[in-house]
Amino acid sequence: MVDSPYNLLAVYYDRLFEPTRAPMGRIRRQLLADIMKRAGSACDLACGTGTTAVELARRGMRVHAVDASPQMCRLARQKAREAAVRVRVLHADMRSFRLPEAVDLVTCEFDALNHVPRKSDLNRVARSVARALRPGGWFFFDVNNQPAFQKVWPGTWWHERPGLVMVMHGGYDRRRQKGWTIAEWFIRKGKSWQRTSERVEEVAWTPGEMRQSLRRAGFRTIRHWDEAPFVRGEWPISPGFRSIYLAQKAR
Repeated sequence: MVDSPYNLLAVYYDRLFEPTRAPMGRIRRQLLADIMKRAGSACDLACGTGTTAVELARRGMRVHAVDASPQMCRLARQKAREAAVRVRVLHADMRSFRLPEAVDLVTCEFDALNHVPRKSDLNRVARSVARALRPGGWFFFDVNNQPAFQKVWPGTWWHERPGLVMVMHGGYDRRRQKGWTIAEWFIRKGKSWQRTSERVEEVAWTPGEMRQSLRRAGFRTIRHWDEAPFVRGEWPISPGFRSIYLAQKAR
């Protein structure tokens, strides 16, 4: 049986992917140092379990957090309560979300943007983010690129924690330009193990396609970095596999 995505992934995300947090947090603080000094409000788009949203709130910002997974939203609210910070969590689609106020900064980390169903959805996300930002506001995000889907996703990956095993195996659909992975879960229940599966798909864009969508949505200053030099020695990422973007909405 293949379960709907992000159900078990939401529950066990922090346990399995904790090592990825520190590098991404360091990159954010490095590239957004000046912006975060001035930003009074932010939105973490596709917030997952709320780690980034809580960190932004701890810096004194008014923070909104958006995710399409009800389970992720519940976990984000719980994490904010435990951290004793205020984060307004909204269950919504990144292609059509609306905030109660315009913000200074929108973040979308850990290749969350790749999870939209179609390549053309990038235009919708860019327009929704631009609507959520004040004039001159910033959009910070990272994405997986086509070489990663072609060379990495067809492999098999094993994650193991006490009482939990996850095996990921997938591939790349050249016609649809989508990477896919099946997460096979083995969860200990008493003396037995329960098995279930989740399928996750991601789409790929070229840097040219990314810039075109951002400019059409009203972003003018667009900066782009290869992520590999930032995480050398921490993540096994080859040059060209992942990119970081920082785009500023026109004033």
